[in-house]
Amino acid sequence: MHFKLAALLLAASALSVSAQPAAPTRPNIVLIIADDWGFSDPGSYGSEIATPNIDALARQGTRFANFHVAASCSPTRAMLLTGVNNHRAGLGNMPETIPPDHQGKPGYNAVLAPGVTTLAQRLKRAGYATLYAGKWHLGHDAGDLPTARGWDHAQALSQSGADNWENKPNRLLYERADWTRDGKTAKLPRRFYSSTLIVDEAIAQIDGVKDQPFFATLGFLANHIPVQASEADIAQYRDRYRAGWRALRDSRAAGVVQAGVLPPAPRGTMDSTRNWAALPADEKARWARTMAVYGGMATAMDREVGRLIAHLKARGQYDNTLFVFVSDNGAEATNPEATPFTTAMTRLLYDMTPDRQGQPGTLTYIGASWASAVASPLKGYKFSTWEGGVRVPFIVTLPPAMAQARGSVVAAPAHAVDLVPTLLDLAAVAERDALEGQSLLPALTDPAATIHPADEAIGHELSGNAVLYQGNHKLVKNLPPYGDGAWHLHDIMADPGETRDLATADPARFAAMQAAWAQWADANQVLPMPDGYDAPAQIHANALNDLLWPRLAPILASLWLLLVGLWIGRRWRQA
Repeated sequence: MHFKLAALLLAASALSVSAQPAAPTRPNIVLIIADDWGFSDPGSYGSEIATPNIDALARQGTRFANFHVAASCSPTRAMLLTGVNNHRAGLGNMPETIPPDHQGKPGYNAVLAPGVTTLAQRLKRAGYATLYAGKWHLGHDAGDLPTARGWDHAQALSQSGADNWENKPNRLLYERADWTRDGKTAKLPRRFYSSTLIVDEAIAQIDGVKDQPFFATLGFLANHIPVQASEADIAQYRDRYRAGWRALRDSRAAGVVQAGVLPPAPRGTMDSTRNWAALPADEKARWARTMAVYGGMATAMDREVGRLIAHLKARGQYDNTLFVFVSDNGAEATNPEATPFTTAMTRLLYDMTPDRQGQPGTLTYIGASWASAVASPLKGYKFSTWEGGVRVPFIVTLPPAMAQARGSVVAAPAHAVDLVPTLLDLAAVAERDALEGQSLLPALTDPAATIHPADEAIGHELSGNAVLYQGNHKLVKNLPPYGDGAWHLHDIMADPGETRDLATADPARFAAMQAAWAQWADANQVLPMPDGYDAPAQIHANALNDLLWPRLAPILASLWLLLVGLWIGRRWRQA
């Protein structure tokens, strides 16, 4: 435990800010959770996307090159906000992807499980004001919303995503957008932009805090489907992506090395990446536009992060605030137009005109080829446990007076469950019961520090896609359509692109890690997936069950009653 070290840092910080008696001794905490950002999406990770405010946090803080999360949104959020793995937190699967046979089983609540302690509850007991603005996705009933799980105030979206321009849901998945404020249905403006809405709410919440340090969580919708941005933000990327996704993979791989995040290494590839050269001109233009929207959405979010930082500076709070930036998983590869039925529904409900993508009324998505590119030099994307699905940008920036190796990059593997013990250390909160992770505090002052013991086995699993980390090695399995369903072994320090399977070359390690996985899965009550399980197909099936059949049932019942009435009437006349 690094509690004593944190206390010393806080004492030094208190002395340095003694001229500002109104500032709380313990640091304010701002946790920024981006949605579906690829590993190399921030400029400070080698991207062409303009993210100057996040990059400034990186220069003043510490970037992590090997930070792992779950393969999708709510399981990651559960781990970040509780310090335990997603199965113990109740998110063994999400409402959108859970098979019916798993619903309600231990660890498969599909919401944050009762009795699991959140970071907000721990900080609140220590005197922090706890604030939430944005995507929640950890439950929608009153007892599952943020204000029931430790947050004093919350404007929260209970679902995986929603429209960014209007108070509308993703109509392919939900009937309405479930925004709440402090546990009650929220009244949103008629028109807004989601990143601006979230920062407006965060600022209002922070301004309402008196004589307390605050813990503010911002769950941005950027860059979840629907990918949307203003024409002004799209314009700066209008010509940027005309060379296609393979060109972007090349430039991102070079950018990651130039940014000092990773050394040169073989790049992973995905069979799902299409041949750009073979596409007709109109399709190239369409896909270049969608990626321009993606870049614009990320830049718009970064601008709002900058507005929050400027507000804290203006109020004299910046110098006592620590920031964490993280993405919940890799980029989203889902194609809403993958089948004739979903294509028909998408075009019925949305304007899919290519040159209008990103605007109100659209359902813009980047697809598998771009999603793979923005993970470069890694392979994979959201829902997969390849590194591109679970290795994400992660930045920690301490207040200026606290010791930190600023501008550094930490290469050692770290994990989502490490965030809670780290923030508790930095807030000098001694409470540590039931946590799984390790504090990252040593790595913030010494980038060469080891975080996890070499023999520690750390597992993740979601929808049958599984991973076990141990030292520099990773045991990984992905079900179709993300992989072949077999176990593979990689040295992710030497080969982050997972280009060389070591299962045959190192059979002893391969066997030992499979045994460790079986032990981890048993301890965490991981269920085998039903035969033929396919996550994208399950999303469609669950959406149909939740949306279509409830709407069709009254119609079918009315038709049945009409037919019965006609039959009775005919028999009566014949009699």
